Amino acid sequence: MQMIPDRARAAVSPSSEDWLAAQQACSGALARASAMIGRLDATLAGLAPEARAGATRRLALIELEAMLWAQGTPVRREEIGREAMDARAGSDLEAMRLARWGLRRLEGQGGLGDLRAFLGLYRSEVSGLAEGLAQRPVGEAFDAGAAEYLATAGMLAGIEPAARAPALRAAWRIAELSAPECLVEPGCWSARDMAAGCEALVFVPLGRHGRAVWIDGGPAVTRMQRQLEAVAMGAEEARREILRVLDWAERARRATAAIKGDNPARVIAALAAQPLLGAAMVEAETGISRDTAERLLARLQAMGLIREVTGARRFRLWTAGG
Repeated sequence: MQMIPDRARAAVSPSSEDWLAAQQACSGALARASAMIGRLDATLAGLAPEARAGATRRLALIELEAMLWAQGTPVRREEIGREAMDARAGSDLEAMRLARWGLRRLEGQGGLGDLRAFLGLYRSEVSGLAEGLAQRPVGEAFDAGAAEYLATAGMLAGIEPAARAPALRAAWRIAELSAPECLVEPGCWSARDMAAGCEALVFVPLGRHGRAVWIDGGPAVTRMQRQLEAVAMGAEEARREILRVLDWAERARRATAAIKGDNPARVIAALAAQPLLGAAMVEAETGISRDTAERLLARLQAMGLIREVTGARRFRLWTAGG
């Protein structure tokens, strides 16, 4: 019989048996959460590849905004999107570094089984690391913590992905894989883990409901119930956001029907597929000239169909919705 390290046992506190019992007690909530995940996955699967990638980024920006606010670093999703597009947002540099990392992970970069690669760490045995990195083990100590965490995850394999996140977050903290105050790193790992088995969904979004569970405690059944409620509400709100954008695109096409040519429809399709676009990106996405792109963006903004999010004269970015 495999022996589980003492720290791995502590990381599951409550025990894996407690979590299994909690899953049975929360069967109704689990069914609802699973249904909402399935509906969100099906909605994403029904989109064209470009629109699906854009919807994933849109949901990831919302998720990271919620994580960073819960962590005590208030950064708006538009700022994260601007930073990711190298249109510098001018916000907290460490928060933006973490946001860029999280955006890549929520979009699917990095395997969950290699925590050093997932976290983007270089092997190091020395001090002198950036402040955020210096608060976690390095070298062999980190590798031991990572092995401990993955062993704990293996112990929880009998728990459904949507339900095991509270146990995994506790295990992450005890293995000291991140700085104590960091919610984004374990949050991104568990969000990806919850999407195991989905066809199109890369991560399960909790959005604003994640604030109830990203830092939690108490009996397993209470924590799991809160988790599953957050999953159900987060997945449903994410699906509504995707449907909102699809509805916006239809309304925008009707509103611009009197404009000659198909350029407005091309710009609307590009804005529906991407959460943020600049004139140069519209030009590249649609094949229209830069001047035409800028004129159409200005006209759509005047019609109340899109809004500009930078407030600048140069390197401006637009998003769907007035």
